Amino acid sequence: MHAPVRVQPKKKKKAFWLKQLHSWHWISSAISLIGLLLFAFTGITLNHAADVEGSPQTVEKSATLPAALRTQVAPDNAPDSKKPLPAPIAAWVEKEIGARVAGEAEWSADEIYLALPRPGGDGWVSIDRQSGQLTSESTSRGWISYLNDLHKGRNTGAAWKWFIDIFAAACFLFAMTGLLLLQLHAAKRRSTWPLVGAGFIIPTILILLFIH
Repeated sequence: MHAPVRVQPKKKKKAFWLKQLHSWHWISSAISLIGLLLFAFTGITLNHAADVEGSPQTVEKSATLPAALRTQVAPDNAPDSKKPLPAPIAAWVEKEIGARVAGEAEWSADEIYLALPRPGGDGWVSIDRQSGQLTSESTSRGWISYLNDLHKGRNTGAAWKWFIDIFAAACFLFAMTGLLLLQLHAAKRRSTWPLVGAGFIIPTILILLFIH
């Protein structure tokens, strides 16, 4: 009968860390996969924004506030201020222009003005406090611009900012576990560190020589 093979502590420890690193590497890669594809694609479109973005399309709309709501925007002697639209007026405006109305509007003596920026476009709403006349304008720059703004986190709101932070943490974990796996396998792959070094040296040279 053969005696049981005893695994050396050093090899056992290495096997443990290999298993852990592989687990965290594939988990972080799965979490960040779609985000990486999106940000890689938009990295290209942002680099060639002048060539790929379409022509802006602008839509203008107008309407008149119902008499029952007009008293809530009637002129007064209050100083200029910033505050949200009253809920009933906001609901009516959303129905008329087909867009979500949020944020603080600028209230002056004659007008209420609300900017409506969004990914891939811009917009605004103006209400004449005397006549109740509503005017709105919405501009769309196309889906490429929309994706580019997602990349930059432009006018995307708190939820998307949280996503970017979590996605960045997953990418960091993916890269660090990949680096540690490279270190563990480097002895059998001689090209490992030259390739890692090239990934650092090439952009450094480009920055020093061509970016001023």
